[in-house]
Amino acid sequence: MQYGLELPNTDMGGDAQTLAELAVLAEEAGWDGIFLEDYIVHHSASAAPTYDPWVVLAAMALRTKRIRLGTTVTPLPRRRPWKLARETVTLDHLSHGRLILGVGLGDVNDPGFAQVGEVGSVCRAERSGADIANGVGEATDTRKRAKMLDEALDVLVGLWSGQPFSYQGEFYQVREVTFLPLPVQTPRIPIWVGGNWPHQGVIRRAARYDGFCGGKVYGKGESWCMTPAEVQALKASIEGQRSVATPFDIALGGAERSTDWEQERATIKSLAEAGATWWMEWIAPCGLEEVRARIKQGPLRID
Repeated sequence: MQYGLELPNTDMGGDAQTLAELAVLAEEAGWDGIFLEDYIVHHSASAAPTYDPWVVLAAMALRTKRIRLGTTVTPLPRRRPWKLARETVTLDHLSHGRLILGVGLGDVNDPGFAQVGEVGSVCRAERSGADIANGVGEATDTRKRAKMLDEALDVLVGLWSGQPFSYQGEFYQVREVTFLPLPVQTPRIPIWVGGNWPHQGVIRRAARYDGFCGGKVYGKGESWCMTPAEVQALKASIEGQRSVATPFDIALGGAERSTDWEQERATIKSLAEAGATWWMEWIAPCGLEEVRARIKQGPLRID
């Protein structure tokens, strides 16, 4: 089991340089990876200072030597995949092959879509109160983003190949072009697909790539975290759809650490035995000294 630390790309009591310093601290404390959220305007507070995760990850890459770096997750439908291809390869070289790219549809009401009129967004202001209450428009939005995500991933991987590449899709078109240099990592930069079990679109998409990061569909009063039995079912479903024998990660958690550390270790152990490969711990926006103290605690290792 490996242990990842997830941070918001918003104000943690400092600035972008402070986030890079936190990566150094995480490496010293024994974390295996540090992952940033990817928001243009952070969903928790529209007035909160928010930093571009790719610039911050570059700063982290220059300040660290071992720890894996990545996003959980980048809403690929609001990115130009050729621009992201260039950024990710550059960062993979800068970090000497430590990048993991997490991708997803993006939150339905992410202001980074709706507030700026991105394709694949449903502007809340243009919908009636009844429509909002009934979720009208959101399903269409999600389907469109899913198609955009699949196409963007095709383009991204094609450009990473370093071979002449062209593409004609519904949302993205690429005339023949060759992107160099190649990523440091082979066969490519690892891609983790974010989403919720048991959505079949998420499972199908994840099986094509290198990992799943997320949880499960849950109701009121239920937990987002998967059970060991659900992880076993997820793993079996993924394995049944994969056509390659390369390693596949299942990254779970994504919540703040509980106060009962021994119970949390027991949970992590049961999930690892079921097939999980990463345990992700999230730190919510809070004061800088508190963030530092939590990072210094190090991961709750089970071995």
